[in-house]
Amino acid sequence: MNKKIADIIQESINVKAEILKDEKLIQVLTECTNEIVKAFQNGNKVLFCGNGGSAADAQHLAAEFSGRFYTDRDALPAEALHVNTSYLTAVANDYSYDVVYSRLIKGIGNQGDVLVGLSTSGNSGNIVKAFEMAKEKGMTTVGFTGATGGKMKELSDFLLNVPSTDTPRIQESHILLGHIICHLVEEKYFNTAS
Repeated sequence: MNKKIADIIQESINVKAEILKDEKLIQVLTECTNEIVKAFQNGNKVLFCGNGGSAADAQHLAAEFSGRFYTDRDALPAEALHVNTSYLTAVANDYSYDVVYSRLIKGIGNQGDVLVGLSTSGNSGNIVKAFEMAKEKGMTTVGFTGATGGKMKELSDFLLNVPSTDTPRIQESHILLGHIICHLVEEKYFNTAS
C-alpha cells in the first residue's frame, strides 16, 4: 500500500510539473488575474460554478475572494452559484438541471462580470449553457478543465486546461491554479505585493 500511496503522490507532482513547464498556461494565469482585477476595479463581480467536487472547489475559490486569502482586507464580490439549494432544486425540478446556472446568469449576470466554470471534462452541460449565456450578457468566461478543454474550450476567454485526463489530479491542480489567481488578485487589487 505504501508504494501505491507514493505513486499517487508522484502522479500529482508530475501533473504540476507539466503545468510549471507550460509557458502558455502560465501566461493565461497572468491574463486571467489581470482580467479579474479589472472586473473588481470596475465594480463587477466574479461568479463560480461546478458540479460535485468541482462545485466544492468553486465554492472554496469564491470564499477566498469574499473572505480573505492572505491579507486582512475588504470582501470582494464573488459567489458560487450553487449555494442556494432552494433555487438549485426548484430549477432542476421545474426546468432541467442543465439550466440551473444559465438561468441564474441570465438573471444576475452583468456585462463586465466574470464567470469561472470548473469541469474536469469541459463538457458539463449546465456549465456549457452558463458560458453560452455569459457570452450573450457580455461577461468574461474562465474555464478550468482537463487536457482537451472539451466544449468549454471554444466558450472560454481564458482556458486553464490542466494537462491530465485523471479527474482527481485535475481537481488538485484546479485548486492550485485557483489559489494562484486568488493570491495574485489580492496582491494586485489591494496593492499588498511584498
